[in-house]
Amino acid sequence: MQLVVEGGHPLSGEVLISGAKNAALAILPALAMTQGNSLLTNIPDIADVRVMLRILEEIGCAVEHDGERVRLEVPAHLNPEVPYSEGKQLRASSLLLGPLVARLGEARVPLPGGCKIGSRPIDLHLKALEALGAQCVVEHGFVVARAPLGLHGGPIYLDFPSVGATENAIMAAALAQGTTVIHNAAREPEIVDLATALNRFGARVVGAGTDVIRVKGVDGLSGGEHSIIPDRIETGTYLLAGLMGGGPVVVSHVIPTHIEPLLAKLEEAGVRLMVGGDQVRAWLDERPRAVQVKTLPYPGFPTDLQPQITSFLLQAEGTSIVTERIFEDRFGHVDELKRLGARIKTEGRTAVIEGVERLSGAPITATDLRQGASLVLAGLAAEGETVIDGLEHLDRGYEHLEEKLAALGARVHRVEGIQEPVWV
Repeated sequence: MQLVVEGGHPLSGEVLISGAKNAALAILPALAMTQGNSLLTNIPDIADVRVMLRILEEIGCAVEHDGERVRLEVPAHLNPEVPYSEGKQLRASSLLLGPLVARLGEARVPLPGGCKIGSRPIDLHLKALEALGAQCVVEHGFVVARAPLGLHGGPIYLDFPSVGATENAIMAAALAQGTTVIHNAAREPEIVDLATALNRFGARVVGAGTDVIRVKGVDGLSGGEHSIIPDRIETGTYLLAGLMGGGPVVVSHVIPTHIEPLLAKLEEAGVRLMVGGDQVRAWLDERPRAVQVKTLPYPGFPTDLQPQITSFLLQAEGTSIVTERIFEDRFGHVDELKRLGARIKTEGRTAVIEGVERLSGAPITATDLRQGASLVLAGLAAEGETVIDGLEHLDRGYEHLEEKLAALGARVHRVEGIQEPVWV
């Protein structure tokens, strides 16, 4: 499957943002710790969520998925083993380790997959679970965590504020005996959303959104209702897409404070912004200015928007510098962007971008989710037709991609098989 992008057309309009992929992929595993019926709303209809729902069905949950609503019935007994075929597809499958070992005393989860953007070991996840009394080993392609006598609360010190390790620690601690204190915890909005959902299910979590989180274990969790927060990465992606086509663009159903690092960089680049309620309006009066961007854990600039802002800076006036501080191999978009006429040099974790006035369409390939988004953005600004292979990566994290781009006036469509580009 390929995406054909006819670039060079002015873009403007409004995009309604979907629920947060990374919040949904943490809260769905958390439901495995509950008993009874739960309802999640504002769930993004994306491939990764559908894989997670299949996993929950395989371990014994009854799932009803209708658009942005998911109803889940969790029985008294669950299977502690995540199926290999589904689990290996998904980085977020590792987030079932904490819930299953906390509730069942055992969890067997395949070593996770996901995007190839550098090393993402789960050692911090395992150290967190071991601090709560679990025994963790890797055998036959599975990560196995065992705590036959149950988990016990205690201090957890994370060497790095890992989002996944923080989430696993919170979920496991929710059913552990006693109190757990997580130091150097990740502060991302998705962590706060997970804690909010868990507390609605009966957990006792305080401090989410800070670097110290306290969890007092309870005997059990019940079902409940929760609405997923808007996706800040999708928000940033469509803001940048609209700006690359001239704007003005409005993103709605967003939480503007969640994208403050991006908004600050856009203002620095000369973007005009109007922020109010759950909307952000952005436009450019002239060619953007070059800026320097460095990715950092939240509240720093998000690594998941680094490829997209790199594409935005391709046509900036001057020299921009983008430094990737989270993943060591997250410049996979650079060589593909060069096919469109971008002038980028990379050295280690730094990319130097010499802005150009013109990009031209070419055949390019998406190899991961956010890299794929950056290629779409560049294709929107390039003259002529860009054919993007590897569309399945984009489907993992962007709901109704073509429809939302079309709302801005973009000319995009999917094709089966090999599509030869037409250059003008």
